[in-house]
Amino acid sequence: MDADSTSQANSGGSSNLNSPESIAKLKSLLRAKDDTQRFVGLALLKALLDDPVVQQDEETVQSFWASLSPVFLDRLLRTGSKSSQKNAKEMLDLAVSVLHTFATLLPDSAKRNPRFLGRIPGLVTAVLYSSEETTVLILQILYTLVSSQEGAKTFVEVEDISSLTEIAPSHAQVLDILSFAWLNAMTMTEDSSSLANQIDSTIQNLVSSFTGTDAVTLLEFLGYFLRNANSMMVPRQPKWLKNVVKYIQNLATSRPTPQARSAYTSAAAALLQTCPTEAPKLLFSENKKDEKAFSYLFINLLLIDIRSSIPTLLEQLNKPEYPKVSRRLASAFDIIAIFVGYLIRSLEDESLETFIMPPENLLNLRKGINETMSVTAEYLRDRWDASVAGAMGLHPDARAGVAETATGSHHTLAWDSKEDTANEDPFILSAVRALAIWLREDENDTLRKEATGLMDMFMELYQSDSHQKVDFRSPVLVALEGLITLKEGRETFLAHNGWQILSRDLVTNFQHSSPSSLEAAASRATDIVRILLPIVEEEVGGIPEAWMDLITLVAALDFSGQDQPPLAVQEALLAVLQLSCTVLSEATQGMRRRYNHSIAAINGLAAQLARHIEASGPLHEMMADVLATMNRISSK
Repeated sequence: MDADSTSQANSGGSSNLNSPESIAKLKSLLRAKDDTQRFVGLALLKALLDDPVVQQDEETVQSFWASLSPVFLDRLLRTGSKSSQKNAKEMLDLAVSVLHTFATLLPDSAKRNPRFLGRIPGLVTAVLYSSEETTVLILQILYTLVSSQEGAKTFVEVEDISSLTEIAPSHAQVLDILSFAWLNAMTMTEDSSSLANQIDSTIQNLVSSFTGTDAVTLLEFLGYFLRNANSMMVPRQPKWLKNVVKYIQNLATSRPTPQARSAYTSAAAALLQTCPTEAPKLLFSENKKDEKAFSYLFINLLLIDIRSSIPTLLEQLNKPEYPKVSRRLASAFDIIAIFVGYLIRSLEDESLETFIMPPENLLNLRKGINETMSVTAEYLRDRWDASVAGAMGLHPDARAGVAETATGSHHTLAWDSKEDTANEDPFILSAVRALAIWLREDENDTLRKEATGLMDMFMELYQSDSHQKVDFRSPVLVALEGLITLKEGRETFLAHNGWQILSRDLVTNFQHSSPSSLEAAASRATDIVRILLPIVEEEVGGIPEAWMDLITLVAALDFSGQDQPPLAVQEALLAVLQLSCTVLSEATQGMRRRYNHSIAAINGLAAQLARHIEASGPLHEMMADVLATMNRISSK
């Protein structure tokens, strides 16, 4: 193939190509054994496929695709990738242009076929040698192909994709290609270790490629990918973690733009969740002797972002920008929650000689977090009211508008999101989770009193049937731990049927758990007992008889046919028995007589559990106390 063949093709492009005779001749050129004729045919085909009439004829387009030789296309891509070859660039440009056109016109089934997917390795290699315009086309083709599972599988089997990582800083679509390919491949790969190694090494190469840049697009990519990836495919202590944290630190301390703020917030949250051991140390503990430690500045920036953004969030619920804003704020809440947990652990760690930051900075952060959580509680109240009582379906202008009436000016009726209602919104989960841990860990009675106004919301979220999408049960239990320390909190909890809701879940949690989920059920049962036990102990003048329903529920449990339960399950069952003992001890003699059969069944359950608990184990003494208490109650 030479310049003459190219000019020959160009001269043919000016004639009427879509006549039956021309189409037949074109197909014969594409099927010819001579590469020069094939090249001419390919050039004519490109001109013909630009015709809108031909583009609408799916059968003709597919017949042309069938006439093309995959081997010839691969040869063009390889030859075009050799800069010393005469007319190499023209060959590469033409091959890519034709493939791009077919990627647009062919049906999805054809793009999932090996005939097309087999071109992926050649396209990846060609990126290094293509012009800017052709590079953009290659990336668009790859993006289209890896959006299917078959294409993703083919892509991750390419051994060397360094050509893509090298151009990633200047071509953000490379990151989209990697994200699509890896996430799709995770759902069907048989060799998870190989994919995990590719992900790890490729991210390492990406981090190196972004040296000297602000790395905004890299952080956006990591935030999205790590949040959605299978955690088993991502290393817990990757070599690239320190450098990524440095990118976050540089970006957060350099007057970031809104896009940059969103990028480093999302990336930091994803790293903390993916690398729970190493990431907190790097983000929260470095330079702790510096009065302006990064962790102090970073958490302050997040708190300011939340406080300044959340007051206007309600009116943005059904605007196009809400998903992006809510994801950023959700990530900020996740970081705050993890920071508080890390801070508490560090304060309790006797091996640490100093705090992770100066005491005055900790006091300032405490004030900032309290202000932020107060604003958060106010937003949650408004959002929940909008979800429960708001008028859905209003025109957007009416939703955010102000009504002028005889009684004055006021906002129109509230509303909820048409995409995610409050009990299905991941942002609400992140906000509740951060508020909950702060209510438990910080002894701020003012904030706790304010949060008791959310009790109805907490109870409804706990009972929500959207657990598969967002599970509020654990954060609600954490919040209740803080709220029930106040008399107002206990009274509000009982007024909203909290006892009935948790006691019922305490038992059904065990009854409906499979062997694989039993330990998770045990963990929640222990948390529930941690809420109910202090309420019984603080009750003055005897317990209401309605609370005795717990005794009936516990009596229905049966573990006689099970093998040795794990220690966590033993501990949870023992906690349930301790709660039952406390309820029975606070009950009147008449109440206990009415529940004789249930008390006998609980005695049997205690005997079953005692057989599984080792005499030298950590639970033996508590088990002995339970047995003694039940014997005393039974003898009365």
